[in-house]
Amino acid sequence: MPTRGSTLRRYALYQMPGLLVAMGVVAALARWAGLPRWGAVALVVAWVLKDAALYPWLRSAYEPDSRSVIERMVGLAGIAVERLAPRGYVRVRGELWQAEPTAPGMAIEAGHPVTVYSIRAGLLLVRPGVDASPDRPPSSPW
Repeated sequence: MPTRGSTLRRYALYQMPGLLVAMGVVAALARWAGLPRWGAVALVVAWVLKDAALYPWLRSAYEPDSRSVIERMVGLAGIAVERLAPRGYVRVRGELWQAEPTAPGMAIEAGHPVTVYSIRAGLLLVRPGVDASPDRPPSSPW
């Protein structure tokens, strides 16, 4: 789990190019448009405050996740596009994936909700219904 400091540092580093561009624009305005020095400082401070205000909402996007993209699908909800008996297709986050039920011999009818339980060689193993357990947050099937 990343520490708060490492995530904040990552966020601040990604904001630096935008801040440098903003400072350049403000410097140009001060030089060629006659923007007073206090106005230039106020604009740069406003830019930094904007980045600070957005951090709580953007923090999760800057947290590193060591799992692969397909491994992050575990726990997501989907819809069976066709009958899964034993294999078929499900739609998870708008994408079609080949899937099969976790229990051998089980069939899941088209249109029923499923939850991704695990992945095996690019094949999604799914359970019928939407799993609302605490370690698997509910998510949209689209």
